Amino acid sequence: MLGRIFTVGGYTLLSRLTGFARDIMLAAILGAGPVADAFFVALRLPNHFRAIFAEGAFNAAWVPAYAHVHGEKGEGAAHLFADRIFTLLLASQVVLLIVAWLFMPQAMSLLAPGFSDDAEQRRLAIELTRITFPYLLLITLVTLYGGMLNVMQRFASAAAASIFLNVAMMMTLALAAWFPTAGHAAAWGVLISGFMQYFLLAGDLASHGGLPRFAPPKLDEDVRGFFKALGPATLGSMGTQVALFADTIIATFLPAGALSALYYADRLNQLPIGVIGIAIGTVLLPEMSKRITANDHDGAMKAQRRAFDFTLLFSIPFVAAFLTVPDEIMRALFARGAFSKADAVAAGGTLAAYAIGLIPFVLIRSAVATFYARKDTATPVRASLTGIAVNVALKVALMGSLAQIGLALATAVGVWTNLLLVLFFAVRRGFLVLDRAWLLSLAKFLLTGIVLAAAFWLIARFGSSALRTMNFHDEVMLVLLAVGGTIVYALAILILFGRSWLVSLVRG
Repeated sequence: MLGRIFTVGGYTLLSRLTGFARDIMLAAILGAGPVADAFFVALRLPNHFRAIFAEGAFNAAWVPAYAHVHGEKGEGAAHLFADRIFTLLLASQVVLLIVAWLFMPQAMSLLAPGFSDDAEQRRLAIELTRITFPYLLLITLVTLYGGMLNVMQRFASAAAASIFLNVAMMMTLALAAWFPTAGHAAAWGVLISGFMQYFLLAGDLASHGGLPRFAPPKLDEDVRGFFKALGPATLGSMGTQVALFADTIIATFLPAGALSALYYADRLNQLPIGVIGIAIGTVLLPEMSKRITANDHDGAMKAQRRAFDFTLLFSIPFVAAFLTVPDEIMRALFARGAFSKADAVAAGGTLAAYAIGLIPFVLIRSAVATFYARKDTATPVRASLTGIAVNVALKVALMGSLAQIGLALATAVGVWTNLLLVLFFAVRRGFLVLDRAWLLSLAKFLLTGIVLAAAFWLIARFGSSALRTMNFHDEVMLVLLAVGGTIVYALAILILFGRSWLVSLVRG
């Protein structure tokens, strides 16, 4: 399992690094003005639907269902099951795409009402979203193919696919002078990347299992079971995306640049979520599904506990850094070209607010795996909807006094509510045991984080005055923080946990 985690995490890290290169180009070319805000709406809308229907709900229902059919009934039955789901999925996505194209002005009035006061920005947002929306259809098929490959224990191509999004956008941004605006260049990059990702996954699956084909839809036992799981999973994924939709809607009423600050802060926040949380959760779900199908419930619980430890081990440095030195990080990465130091400060405060909820963000994928592996997608919905209610209520309460920082803070509180409820339900049903050893481990992680945060604060305080007159002092400060933080964190882990704990974690 560890090898698969590093495969997924490694490719995801490469994706995030190329993503930072892409965002540096976006910040320098688009800045944080009206055109940037219009593009980020055009990027967010298909991504919200993707998270609901593709990587969120669909993946949660598809992987356990396909693993069950493959393990219980054999490869032939699994192929037929995949053919039927592929046919239904493609038909539904084509219909959604046509409806979105036809009714995009009405959708923009609902999802970005703040743009109504600026006719040009509204027109641009509609035009860019019509370009980016077909990305949803392509990425949904990518998710179907990726789930099948994951059940075959092939994780590399699905993890590497998102690299193409960054590469394609950088290519089109480099040619921005040939487009009506830089926003158009970025939007076409999104669409081109969808085709690139599709052909990568389709090629891998064609070589190792065979692509799904059109088949007459039939509501047999397996298909009914899939849709029975998909319904609650959609509600759960929709809950999270409703909160993000609320961010988009509310931010369009805030001063220009609020959407951009949210975007750049969320991009950094997504680094540990993708490289750690999603990577581990992606590997854990088929692992637990296989063990539970084989009636190895103790092995499934052990795999989940190990996933929790890995997640916390790799996440604590990000939490400490984002809480203590967010401005330094934002200035070093993005403060150049059209993206000013004031923009970096606004994004830094937003990043610190997001960081309050980073631990539940990275843990939630592994936490819900115990339910999804048992084909129970309903229980996580209860937790998700409760968290979303808290989230949206706090957004409305905090937007006036804290602007986009209030939106990020509300998101953090909502995801904590979600995680704590999921853990409560898992413990109550006997899927998870929070024994003394694990609680002691949590306390050690907390202490390690406090030590690391103090180290970051000291390095930033004393280093800023020493480097003030140096060229590229922000970039040098970021390197000092990374090197110093790595040393302090490694020593803290060895002292508090010991070498034997690390060895046992790696060896399982």
